[in-house]
Amino acid sequence: MLSDIEIANQANMLKINEVAAWLNVNEDDIEPYGHYKAKLSEALYGKLADKKDGKLILVTAINPTPAGEGKTTMSVGLAEAMAKIGKKAILALREPSLGPVFGIKGGAAGGGYAQVVPMDDINLHFTGDMHAITAANNLLCALIDNSIHQGNPHRLDERRILFKRCMDMNDRALRSVIVGLGGKVNGFPREDGFQITVASEIMAILCLADDLADLKARLERILVGYDLDGNPVYAGQLGGCGAMAALLKDALKPNLVQTLENTPAIMHGGPFANIAHGCNSVRATKLGLKLADYTITEAGFGSDLGAEKFFDIKCRYAGLTPNAVVLVATIRALKYNGGVPRPELTNENVEALRKGAVNLKTHIENMRKFGVPVVVAINRFHTDTDAEIKVIEEVCAECGVEYSLAEVFAKGGEGGRDLAQKVCAAIDANEGKSEFHQLYDVKLPVKEKIGTIAREIYRADGVIYTAQAEKALKEIESLGKTDLPICVAKTQYSLSDDPTKLGKPEGFEITVRDMKLSSGAGFIVVYTGDIMTMPGLPKQPAAFAIDVDNDGNISGLF
Repeated sequence: MLSDIEIANQANMLKINEVAAWLNVNEDDIEPYGHYKAKLSEALYGKLADKKDGKLILVTAINPTPAGEGKTTMSVGLAEAMAKIGKKAILALREPSLGPVFGIKGGAAGGGYAQVVPMDDINLHFTGDMHAITAANNLLCALIDNSIHQGNPHRLDERRILFKRCMDMNDRALRSVIVGLGGKVNGFPREDGFQITVASEIMAILCLADDLADLKARLERILVGYDLDGNPVYAGQLGGCGAMAALLKDALKPNLVQTLENTPAIMHGGPFANIAHGCNSVRATKLGLKLADYTITEAGFGSDLGAEKFFDIKCRYAGLTPNAVVLVATIRALKYNGGVPRPELTNENVEALRKGAVNLKTHIENMRKFGVPVVVAINRFHTDTDAEIKVIEEVCAECGVEYSLAEVFAKGGEGGRDLAQKVCAAIDANEGKSEFHQLYDVKLPVKEKIGTIAREIYRADGVIYTAQAEKALKEIESLGKTDLPICVAKTQYSLSDDPTKLGKPEGFEITVRDMKLSSGAGFIVVYTGDIMTMPGLPKQPAAFAIDVDNDGNISGLF
């Protein structure tokens, strides 16, 4: 059996200008990065302004498990399958972060015969967007410390600086650090810390910005900390936001690549859904809607994180109306939710599957609360038995949704024909009857918005606030910044904030331990449980298996 990278290396890729031509994009509107990837020009937006939008399909999933669900693989396979049934589709995906690539989760280019290529480029440096975001973030950090060193004209309180440095790598040793050691010439010592680049507010800003002017305005609104009198200090007061925007100018342009079957894919932005809003850029999604009849996008992790934020943050700000939701699950992942140990997941266990299917039911119910049609995609494995498939059929019938057994990993677009047909049918049946809506009104009090998410999506009995969370909320209220959506940072492994509670946990409360105003991005981050914004590497990092030969050929990359 070939590895993902071996399959990708055998791909018959089109030159990127040919991919663009299929979308009716001329060569003047692409900026090639080699033969197989390109930036899409700023001018392209204006040229497409009057064109009617296509249909928007969100791909999400049940809570992730060690067994894997294959959400990106399903997104790619669905886009390829659309072509098989005569539909013009495009992908709008997130860029991978180097942290998971060298850690444990892997990349974000799909797998098997449903991949985006060139896979090795995409999963490594790609077009440099992650580096640009890292540089812009750390420029602001340097400006903060330089302001303090140069006489502290803004009277920044060194104990209340909120904006952290970042790097796109898993490095637990950098979570909490002391900077400025070594004497007067090195600045003032203070506590600081790093977060992974995808958790940076700069990443969120890039993904939510309408254009360069909006990007600059959002950068200026970043709350960097407080002065000695307790007044807020914003990035715009420090200066340098123009320089940050200059670093991000090219990164703001979406990237065009292709799938193994030459279906166009726009990959842009990459915030994690467990610590950020978890969606690709607004600009990429809006371009996709103008360029094709169907745009297939995804939101990170389970629907309790990525999809909720896609609807309540991204769609709210961008004015998007999704036409369908594809909810991805695997039979083995549902058995894991039913208590089956990982080594035994390939064995038939109908009883455990029925027990674990409550997780699938809950996600179906949650998605319907937004008024969007749902189709379940079962990422099929050869170990799935007829008796187990019968359980899925019964569960979906009970919930009143269509389901499809998809084999896109093994067969590419051909393995997703049935799914593509059922998604299109669901969209057609709902044509002119859209009931899409957000879960809450942003003008509600912060605790009421958090309570709505906890009750309606996580199914919690209530919310507990620590003293630190209460203090942070009072500060946000004092700034008059409460009319913003909520971005919950929570474990992806459970509907609760406890990663060990699988299935559909009951009789629990969510603990909010802190809050942070992301004024530039335009949301309030709510930290629950033990979630961290700088991951660590596992005992056996994926980096151990990755290598490159003397001819430059990369191996071990999944």
